[in-house]
Amino acid sequence: MGAILNGITLTKGFTAFGATFLIFSDYMRPPMRLAAIMKIKPIYVFTHDSIGLGEDGTTHQPVEQLIGLRSVPNLVVIRPADANEAVQAWKVAMTHKGGPVALILTRQEIPILDQNYFTHACHLQKGAYILNDPPTEHKPELILMGSGSEVHLLLEAQTDLFQMGIWARVVSFPSWELFDLQDQAYKEKVLPADLHKRIAVEAGSPIGWAKYVCDEGIVIGLNHFGSSAPGNVLMEEFGFTAENVIQNAKSLMGRF
Repeated sequence: MGAILNGITLTKGFTAFGATFLIFSDYMRPPMRLAAIMKIKPIYVFTHDSIGLGEDGTTHQPVEQLIGLRSVPNLVVIRPADANEAVQAWKVAMTHKGGPVALILTRQEIPILDQNYFTHACHLQKGAYILNDPPTEHKPELILMGSGSEVHLLLEAQTDLFQMGIWARVVSFPSWELFDLQDQAYKEKVLPADLHKRIAVEAGSPIGWAKYVCDEGIVIGLNHFGSSAPGNVLMEEFGFTAENVIQNAKSLMGRF
């Protein structure tokens, strides 16, 4: 499939995409690497992106694939948080130049974030953006960041943390590559240098997040394989819950 996509993409007038489970990206790495070397733009749609796919079990649940794809030069990886971000990710994929784009999509149902309340998903094009801040009278003292199906957990945790007097900012972080292209002023706006208390949440390998959570931060990720069980059971078992985010936030802030 990867080789066919490259051939179609090299044919004038065509934009090609192919789709499969994220775990099977491992089988397609050689043609993907060639696309990145040639800086051509096939679009990869990788679904079933985490342990949330459930009963298919360890062999089908990706853990190290996200960081593996992010390590490929010239490849832009985007993991949208909901349907609105997925639309914006497609816009980026269709207009991007200089290499392939991989869209990382979930299997399980997730909430659609209210565009009338939260920051509009068009900001996905910048790689990361402030999805929701504390009330204007409170300065953020903690940053919760993540991608994909875990972002709604951050918003749930944020609401409860507000009740505890912990003023957390939520950052949707769908693409490291796009964020790294932004100027320093924008990066400082989203992730202020003087705000080191940060938590990143992503149902995959934690490798790489240290760059964004800094020295005082925490990464809630997976450094082990999954298991065979319903997706919601696995998410809870392995700590991808609002409650676990809250407990880590309280620990980080010294509020036991």
